[in-house]
Amino acid sequence: MRDKVSAIILTKNEKLHIERCISSLMLAGVSVFVVDSGSTDGTIEIAEHLGATVFNNPWKNYADQFQWGLDNCPINTEWVMRMDADEYLEPDLIEEIKAGLDSVENDIMGLYIRRKYFFLGQWIRRGAVYPLNLLRIWRAGKGRIESRWMDEHIILEGAGKTQFLQGHIVDDNLNNTRWYIDKHNKYADREMLDILGRKYNLFKHDNSISEDSTNKQARIKRLVKEVVYNKIPLFVRPTLYFLYRYFLRLGILDGTKGFAFHFMQGYWYRSLVDLRVYEAEIKMKSCSTKGERLQVLKDLTGLDV
Repeated sequence: MRDKVSAIILTKNEKLHIERCISSLMLAGVSVFVVDSGSTDGTIEIAEHLGATVFNNPWKNYADQFQWGLDNCPINTEWVMRMDADEYLEPDLIEEIKAGLDSVENDIMGLYIRRKYFFLGQWIRRGAVYPLNLLRIWRAGKGRIESRWMDEHIILEGAGKTQFLQGHIVDDNLNNTRWYIDKHNKYADREMLDILGRKYNLFKHDNSISEDSTNKQARIKRLVKEVVYNKIPLFVRPTLYFLYRYFLRLGILDGTKGFAFHFMQGYWYRSLVDLRVYEAEIKMKSCSTKGERLQVLKDLTGLDV
């Protein structure tokens, strides 16, 4: 029987994770497309050996790369799925997808899946990290990704309902903490671009999730972030956010590894974003044109803005 779901995975040097990810999808009967941006560690060979179809495309940002995959991968299944290379499906979700999603009614356009986040091998259950409901499966031709530098979501086009699957995706990155810090340095650059891009109207602002009635959790989080959090003074807001997550949302119950995660992701990273914003605005004080501001951001990040 022809597969009913096709997954798109973006990769660059994901040797540690790609076999685990693709194998879990294959167990669910999912066709796999990998869009690679220059791997040199054997990622492509592993993916092809497992039966995935691999494409190559230069990297700009996640949103552009994933949309390229949607537009160029020869998907001929009823459903499309978004997966990251360091994620995998738990057995109950494998069984749900393997069953062919036959119980899904015709007016359902998208399917939400809960994600478990692991840090240093531990499931982070608290601190507003779980449950996180993500639109990860949608009918082919009915979804696109927001054009943003950071915090991009899948947007359903046209009318349609959504429902939740019962199984989980697990996000468990096996790289060390040096890699984690490097990754979040790059995230901070991208988030700074989003913040200052909106403030100075430097890019076309895609905020489609705010109009998507099917994604209540993402809409609320985006609203709180842009209307409340970003209005709080720099460096004050990460302190308040960490205290909220660690004490009010009981991140303290996640133990030692939980403290490390909530501190790094809820305080250190958010402070790093503020530092990037602060530095950029100092350099942009003398700028009088959009082009000059864009050049400052390009020089600070090395990104093609």
